[in-house]
Amino acid sequence: MDRVNQIWNHPLYQKELGKLQILEKHRKFCRHTPEHFLDVARLAYIEALEQAYPVSKEMIYCTALLHDIGRARQYEDGTPHDEAGALIAEQILNELGFYRDEIMAIVSAIRGHRAQSDQSILGKLIYTADKKSRNCFFCKAEPECYWSPQKKNMTIQY
Repeated sequence: MDRVNQIWNHPLYQKELGKLQILEKHRKFCRHTPEHFLDVARLAYIEALEQAYPVSKEMIYCTALLHDIGRARQYEDGTPHDEAGALIAEQILNELGFYRDEIMAIVSAIRGHRAQSDQSILGKLIYTADKKSRNCFFCKAEPECYWSPQKKNMTIQY
């Protein structure tokens, strides 16, 4: 999992993560923290194992670390975070020497992690884990949340 740590330590990743942490410091809704990224990775990996999907642990963790990294840019200039995140991810992955097919798979999953239609297995894993990672049933801000009732986790999900 060396490449996962290379993403984590990449200067652009740390810059965007730092901005995101500052911008969401007082956010009452779900925050996009390293804990969230790792929750998504772990849930996606469990699902991949249970369903015997042919997706590597490393690809799942790389994608999960990057899936919301575009959030700061969304707050700053209105660029949808999936599009901003895809651009950031592509730059980081290129600089780290990922293979073109890996970059395309990760970027596609990031672009598609907000919708469930026409996704790769990796994209579906990240989409589902992203939703399951939120504990709406325990959130004090849940009544004010913009998520539709169908997306909210009002029970423990596994």
